[in-house]
Amino acid sequence: MTLDPGAEARHAPAPETSGKLHHRIGPFEPELGGYLPEVTLAYETWGELNSARDNAVLIVHALTGDSHAAGDPSAGYKRGGWWNPVIGPGRMIDTEENFVICSNVLGGCSGSTGPASKNPQTGRPYGMSFPLITIRDMVRAQKRLLDDLGVKRLSLVIGGSIGGQQTLEWAVEFPDFVDRAAPVAATGALGPQGISMSEIGRRAIMADPHWQEGEYYGTGRTPDDGLAIARMAGMVTYQSAAGQWERFGRRPARRPALHRELGGRFEVESYLHYQGRELAGRFDANSYLYLSRAMDIYDVAAGYDSPEEAYSRIQADTLFTGISSDWLFPAAEVRETAEEARIAGSNARYVEIESNNGHDAFLKDWAELREAVGPFLEDGDNG
Repeated sequence: MTLDPGAEARHAPAPETSGKLHHRIGPFEPELGGYLPEVTLAYETWGELNSARDNAVLIVHALTGDSHAAGDPSAGYKRGGWWNPVIGPGRMIDTEENFVICSNVLGGCSGSTGPASKNPQTGRPYGMSFPLITIRDMVRAQKRLLDDLGVKRLSLVIGGSIGGQQTLEWAVEFPDFVDRAAPVAATGALGPQGISMSEIGRRAIMADPHWQEGEYYGTGRTPDDGLAIARMAGMVTYQSAAGQWERFGRRPARRPALHRELGGRFEVESYLHYQGRELAGRFDANSYLYLSRAMDIYDVAAGYDSPEEAYSRIQADTLFTGISSDWLFPAAEVRETAEEARIAGSNARYVEIESNNGHDAFLKDWAELREAVGPFLEDGDNG
């Protein structure tokens, strides 16, 4: 896995994608109960699986992400793949050496089975009858996809935020399947401040009269206002105070108004309005409820006697990456998680990205991300 050499790699051609594929993994029983008679996962791949079938890299997306981790801007993806600067020939995750996979998570709304999917037993969308999904369920579903694709071992699993939670769970749940794990901006359990902000977002969706108890499919009315407010609340958790002063300050808005004004608008308000409307145009509100709840209730120790027992299962070389200005998953808590895993006997390290961009730094600060994670990937290549 080649460390990004800098400008030359950034100007290298974008990796060739398989395009979005869909694979049925069969029936699925979530760990907290319920039953899904048929589950489909949407996924994309880059690179080729080697003859030993052990050069696979799993990329795990964040809350409102999808399987399109890499690729240049296109009609369907105006900004390109959400991690494109670090995936591709000669980039941090080298598609000439690795078979790279990214799947839309179980419960999502970008091709994988979720609340908007049709229940084959009723012929209608699941809505709120969809069973509660956990991080462990997402990982177990991904494992079945990889098994069906013929992957024998993961060279690396990596992701940030809810993707970082899945990365950690991969190392715990399937210790003999993962060589390296790199959770970014994530811990073994989200703190109360993050849970609180998630709940505000969920209540905004449920308070929207167009939500209709989750049965809005086919009615011509969707809870766009509630989802937009949920996104606005979420975006606040992804920023930092210093970063917002730097980016917005108290400057008046320059974007066109999307809502009725009350005494004018600040640029930061206009930014939140735009982000809310953008998400409402591409994401399912019920999926937001389910995925945000999975993020909240994740506890690496669930099913074990203690966090130490869970962490002791990890066999992969593990790098925890914190972000200095992150208050959703504070750097101190990420560092503490790495230390807990190390004390439990795993080969765990910690590195920190210095940035004012808050939680979102892993989706913005490409040079800093390469500097933090690249050497860990190089160490794995060199044994």
